[in-house]
Amino acid sequence: MKSFLSLPLAAALSLAACNAGSAPTEAATPAIEAHVQAVDPATARAADRTAEIPTLQVKTLDGADYALAAHRGKWVVVNFWATWCAPCLKEMPDLSALDKDNDHIEVIGLAYEEIEADELKAFLAERPVVYPIAILDVYNPPADFATPRGLPLTYLISPDGKVAKQFLGPVTGKEIEAAITAAGGPKAKA
Repeated sequence: MKSFLSLPLAAALSLAACNAGSAPTEAATPAIEAHVQAVDPATARAADRTAEIPTLQVKTLDGADYALAAHRGKWVVVNFWATWCAPCLKEMPDLSALDKDNDHIEVIGLAYEEIEADELKAFLAERPVVYPIAILDVYNPPADFATPRGLPLTYLISPDGKVAKQFLGPVTGKEIEAAITAAGGPKAKA
């Protein structure tokens, strides 16, 4: 009789585990953000931490070298994203407009997925952006940034190279402009 009762229990637990990952993102986001904020930087593993002044050197999709340090003096938006990520795709036009309309802000998109360059170029031909895009090796992500636990993941880097803010989940240009203003940068255009 015990085995008869444990089979439905095992099935129910398996079903619950499958559904746990399919909960709405809005419901999961506060818990994730709370966890990220609760991590003690002194005890976190290197892959779970972002350096105070991160370095980033990547080759962009158009073959150019991109070094974060070369963009000091500007606010830089470092956006981890993927082609399969619906919230990532939703924020891309807004990030592109933010880059285009503000001389003091630059955006770099880091495609965090296994994808071939030609496939990503075809994808971007249908969803163009004005900012550079680089493909990251998911098995060897940039050492100075925490390994993304969810996408999109966006960092706002201040003109002095320090991380001013981290956004887990989709972000708008207005939210980035507000974060810049809050950090002492110029106010957003009306």
